[in-house]
Amino acid sequence: MSLAPRWRVLLLSLLLTCGSAYATDPPSQVAHAPAAVAQAQKPGHAAIASANFLATNAGLEVIKAGGNAFDAAVAVASTLSVVEPESSGLGGGFMAVLRRASDGREVFIDAREVAPAAVNAKDYLKSDGTPDRDTALNGPLSAGIPGEPAGLAWLAEHYGRLPLKQSLAPAIRIARDGFEPDSRLRGSIEERADDLRRWPASAAKYLVDGKPPVEGRTWRDPDQARTLQTIADRGGDGFYKGEVAKKLVAAVRAAGGNWSEADLAAYQVKERAPISVDYRGYRIVTAPPPSSGGVAVAEILNILRGVETEKLDRAHRIHYVIEAMRRAFRDHNDYLGDPDFVKMPLDMLLSPYYADGLRQSILPDRATPSSMLPSSAARDPGPHTTHFSIIDKDGNMIAVTSTVNYTLGSTFVAAGTGVLLNDEMDDFALVPNKPNVYGLLGSTANAPKAGKRMLSSMTPSLVIGKDRTAVIGSPGGSTIITQVLEGILAFIDGKDASDIVAQKRFHHQFMPDRVDVEQGVFDPATARELERMGYALHPREPWGFMNVVTWDHRSNTLEAASDPRRPSGLGKVQ
Repeated sequence: MSLAPRWRVLLLSLLLTCGSAYATDPPSQVAHAPAAVAQAQKPGHAAIASANFLATNAGLEVIKAGGNAFDAAVAVASTLSVVEPESSGLGGGFMAVLRRASDGREVFIDAREVAPAAVNAKDYLKSDGTPDRDTALNGPLSAGIPGEPAGLAWLAEHYGRLPLKQSLAPAIRIARDGFEPDSRLRGSIEERADDLRRWPASAAKYLVDGKPPVEGRTWRDPDQARTLQTIADRGGDGFYKGEVAKKLVAAVRAAGGNWSEADLAAYQVKERAPISVDYRGYRIVTAPPPSSGGVAVAEILNILRGVETEKLDRAHRIHYVIEAMRRAFRDHNDYLGDPDFVKMPLDMLLSPYYADGLRQSILPDRATPSSMLPSSAARDPGPHTTHFSIIDKDGNMIAVTSTVNYTLGSTFVAAGTGVLLNDEMDDFALVPNKPNVYGLLGSTANAPKAGKRMLSSMTPSLVIGKDRTAVIGSPGGSTIITQVLEGILAFIDGKDASDIVAQKRFHHQFMPDRVDVEQGVFDPATARELERMGYALHPREPWGFMNVVTWDHRSNTLEAASDPRRPSGLGKVQ
């Protein structure tokens, strides 16, 4: 097939999937660089996969104006704050892994939320000492100090080509002029309407005459447009200092929260060294703590590296993957937290020798009951957060996972700002060894402290090989880790971007001791064999919303794909 028909088919298929994934036209001449220098190639065109076509178009608009992948990331993230607030926004935070083409620099950007100085774990307990889920998930006490505005300003200043004002312009325009909310946003507002009604500014923003918006109705967000404009004019200080900061603090404290202007002024973006692990000829560059995702993925891959999976039937291959998941999540619960506060045994957890020992504990034909390891009850993982992946024409890459935690975060909008606050305080181990909303356990390593970052499952990743490279990530609470793992394995097995995001998923997170499965992920014979080994297969609704961009160095072509599981993000710009 010639290149032009191939890309027309690709783009048509992407428009028919949910979300928005787009690759600009490839160059007319396909470069065939020698394998040894494949990484020095430049694609000559760009690809963006995000959760909403308005966000993808915003990124492409910035790239066409001379911006790079990092400018596009600012445009995509800020637009998602407007059009997909159920998953991310200015009131939340993000984690990103990037690779700069000019010098090969790889860095992890930590724009995670932090606990306010006045944090008190007792605020999240009922009078009988049990966790207060309402306080942890709803209202201003559930919100950490946001990191996204600072992170966007940091990307623009340190890695972008364009002024922050130019990269924020699409989001400002959409918030000011309006857009049609998609079915995901309308459904999220309907789901949380009772909580939104508790806060006057939230009800005013998200409800129309007390009801969720209806299909075909234009929605404008003038308060958030003004806040975005202030950030465009003043950089991060436009959010963390001055009028916006005063409004944020006043609204939070009036509703019983504990933020201060000093909390906002003290917020800092952190650059950290990413985790890197080699697996079957590929180098996976992924998120370090305060994300738990990269450590878990690396630990799982280190365990699997010593198994000749290609010689096993499907059931036994899956068996080893599940057992590796089980052990990685056990370590996630016990050891990980904010590296600025907690000394973690990362050398041990990432060591191939430690993985050797874990592998030896796996029985070749039987599931290992989690009851043989420290255990507790847990809830179903959730489908929230958002992810986007970008590769630009020069080969710059960025994987960004952004969140406000649960659907529509805390449901609390700070009056006069348009900013919907996160409910990330629930990601702390507010009560040690009691599960959060995603069923994840935690120890004192992830206990809340002033200025501390809560542990996250976000796992933005790059998969770099001689012939092929991928930018990958997904939302999904605790399932993010296993989604990204399965996506990496599929990519290494040769699948393209569309197949990776569409493949059926399974998940094990140590507790509850079961394998969550999408319908059709296992053929009947494989399912029967897994059950014979002792696995409890637990059917559940599809989860995640993966966005992937792949780069084939052999043909120098890009492919972008969005997960087909969720309803379309297509709307109309008014």
